[in-house]
Amino acid sequence: MLRTLYARLAIVLALLLISIGVTYTLVSASAMRHYQREVDQQFNRELAHNLVADRNLVEEDRINEKRLKETFHMYMQINPSIEIYLLDNDGNILSYSAEPDKVKRKRVSLTPINRFLQNEGSLVMGDDPRSLDRKKVFSVTPVPSVENMQGYLYVVLQGEEYEQINQAIRENYLLRQSSWLMAGSLLFGLLAGLLVFRVLTRRLHRLGHLMEDFRISNLSSYTPYVEPAMNDEIDRLGATFNHMAERIITQLGDLKKKDSQRRELVAQVSHDLRTPLASLHGYIETLQLKDKTLTETERNEYLDIALRHSERLSRLVQSLFELARLDATDTPPRYESFGPAELVQDVVQKFKLQAQQRQIDLDMEIDGDIPFVSAEISLIERVLENLIENALNHTPAGGQVRVRVQGEQGGAIINVTDTGCGIAEKELPRIFDRLYQVGNQHRGSDHAGLGLAIAKRVLELHGRDIQVTSQQSKGTTFTFTLPGIDQTINTSRG
Repeated sequence: MLRTLYARLAIVLALLLISIGVTYTLVSASAMRHYQREVDQQFNRELAHNLVADRNLVEEDRINEKRLKETFHMYMQINPSIEIYLLDNDGNILSYSAEPDKVKRKRVSLTPINRFLQNEGSLVMGDDPRSLDRKKVFSVTPVPSVENMQGYLYVVLQGEEYEQINQAIRENYLLRQSSWLMAGSLLFGLLAGLLVFRVLTRRLHRLGHLMEDFRISNLSSYTPYVEPAMNDEIDRLGATFNHMAERIITQLGDLKKKDSQRRELVAQVSHDLRTPLASLHGYIETLQLKDKTLTETERNEYLDIALRHSERLSRLVQSLFELARLDATDTPPRYESFGPAELVQDVVQKFKLQAQQRQIDLDMEIDGDIPFVSAEISLIERVLENLIENALNHTPAGGQVRVRVQGEQGGAIINVTDTGCGIAEKELPRIFDRLYQVGNQHRGSDHAGLGLAIAKRVLELHGRDIQVTSQQSKGTTFTFTLPGIDQTINTSRG
């Protein structure tokens, strides 16, 4: 229980309220004592002066010792809360009303007496003759008079008996009354605080259960956090949890899909490598075993077949390495400005002879003025090569492959269109998968089935996408765009 946020908040609140209660009690007691002393001193300020006048303690400018002793005795009977002392001009105690064995001091400091007589400050504390360190409120007057001062009549207003009775009553009354009142107030504050904390932590408690359920489900499913929109920290935390859980589920799904594709890729690559390797090994072994019995024509035929299988292996391995390099790269493309029309023309010329041998019409079309674009020219050249090669591979003799370049919004649009067999609609979403070929006819094919995957990855590195439209028995069109120079600068700045 102590590990929960609610329990910790409850403990902190209880300790805080106790601290406040103790501090308030101590401060209140100190303030009350100060207030009581100041009131007592102001109320009895003229007490010493009145004692001298009322009791006729002065006769012929001298202290009447007999009446002074009578006054000591009478006030000890009538008002035991005060103590009366006669001081000389230096503050030495000459006589007093207290019991002799209880007076600890022989002298009283004159500094607070002078402050009192000069009316400096609202509360003046003087020495207590019954203690070496305690201070008391007092009243004082010069005797016999200011003009002929022989000493002081020093009256302690809250004597020892007063302090004893006051402390007993205070402990008995205040402890019973104020302690119950304080305990009740603190208990009410604690219960109210716990109720508020319960309301505030309820949503956190629910959010914690949702997170725990998400963990138990092995991060596969979650219940969204939905609460009345208060737009506070807890709501924002809940929204973050929803976004995080959805993102985790999506990423785990992508990872599973990638893992499935990886397994399929490994199986397909293993097959595509095994087939030409087996054929290559078989023909080379035949040449070795039957070298003396084979005719020159048969030997050349076996060597040509082995060479074709070797070239197929080389293309497959090169494509795999190229795709792996594109997947592993962390550096952005090296952008450079170039004319897309010139690049398309160069690539088309590379495939002219191959197209003629297959009896396919390969041409290009430049639509208007084409602005310069910004991209890594070698990678875009690779995209064009893969798209044109793919078009030639799926276009029968007598067909046509056309590469069209158009200018648009400061950039360029490039279309590669063929009049081949086309692609079924259900297969369009998978044509960019690695080693996937239309109708899943990659096995035994002379090309690796990685060209479109490489083209898509290159364009992704440039922040671009590639679209495909196709109709069976009519042909297929691949389309992608290249940014203009200004567009690339703005993108990099953004």
